[in-house]
Amino acid sequence: MYRKVDDFLQEWKNEANLTKSVLDAVSDEKLGQAIEEGHNTLGWLGWHLTTTPLFFAGEMGIKLDVDLPDTQPSSASLIASSYEKMSEAILNAVEANETDDSIVEFVDALGTQMPKSAIMRMLINHQTHHRGQMTVLLRQAGLAVPGVYGPTKEQS
Repeated sequence: MYRKVDDFLQEWKNEANLTKSVLDAVSDEKLGQAIEEGHNTLGWLGWHLTTTPLFFAGEMGIKLDVDLPDTQPSSASLIASSYEKMSEAILNAVEANETDDSIVEFVDALGTQMPKSAIMRMLINHQTHHRGQMTVLLRQAGLAVPGVYGPTKEQS
């Protein structure tokens, strides 16, 4: 949970850059890569990371002003650029709408009462979780895995 808006903004910038590096590693040909049939694909996960900030922001009472395609694109670069737009929209909206005092206020979210800062933490954790799934799929697909929190085998 965050106590200061700037703490979230700084962490979001860093984490969004890491997520963007993973999205940039995906190719159009490998968007359908899944651990096995019937599981989430690289394309689905990338699009999910792009669109779920709308949900988390909504739980905080923030409407994001971002223009995204209506459905998952079939272009990896369009998913990545859409994620960049969404990432910037989160930064702008939190900076414009939240204060250190407002982020510790409780709101109705996910069927319970929680501080906005807890929702912000969930957004970061959610992104980290799915980004990790994507790195496994990148390796399975034979694509280069970017270093996220340290060098990968290919970078050592």
